[in-house]
Amino acid sequence: MKRLEIIKKIVDTGIVAVVRTESKEQGIKIVEAIKKGGINIIEITMTVPEALNIINEISKTYKDDDVIIGAGTVLDPETARACMLAGAQYIISPNLNVDTLKICNRYRVPSFPGVMTVKEAIEAMEYGAEILKLFPGSAFKPSIIKAFKGPLPYANFMPTGGVDISNIKDWFEAGAVAVATGSNLTKGAKSGDYEMVTKTAKELVEEVAKFKKSRR
Repeated sequence: MKRLEIIKKIVDTGIVAVVRTESKEQGIKIVEAIKKGGINIIEITMTVPEALNIINEISKTYKDDDVIIGAGTVLDPETARACMLAGAQYIISPNLNVDTLKICNRYRVPSFPGVMTVKEAIEAMEYGAEILKLFPGSAFKPSIIKAFKGPLPYANFMPTGGVDISNIKDWFEAGAVAVATGSNLTKGAKSGDYEMVTKTAKELVEEVAKFKKSRR
């Protein structure tokens, strides 16, 4: 899938599911549960044991499905390239690293860097970032997006951290093009309750669909 197609798919779907877990086995089960709940944009963080192997395995497993696998918590260009080779179709970082953006641009892979200031947002866009990861979202209220969009009305923001069913609508109303959610989505996995993960995923998908329908 081409770069612009991936970006469009993420915006159309509206949700990126962040997988941060303690083992490869649990990670694969979480991915299955998330997909069952209707979220097809999945981010495997580099803090997960055997993260590259997970990306490689699930990329092959779902190669014929409408699933887009990406890598998160990517701190540098070396890790970004390793993730691409493992099968990651997009790269997400908690920080702004210009060299990571450069290597992603070189290979036409979407890269979404973490930003917290207007200065970082402008620099990220200058280096080709189409979507800016507002991180940590839990440190802000949705109104922060409106504040950013005052001087940067053309910037695309994706809050990450603290996004759940209770506030997802607020983030979209504030102007988010997508949201990323992890612990609030996958918390059931800690006790082996993968059905809860699926249920939460379905609720999030329904909430986003409801919001998008109201804006048509």
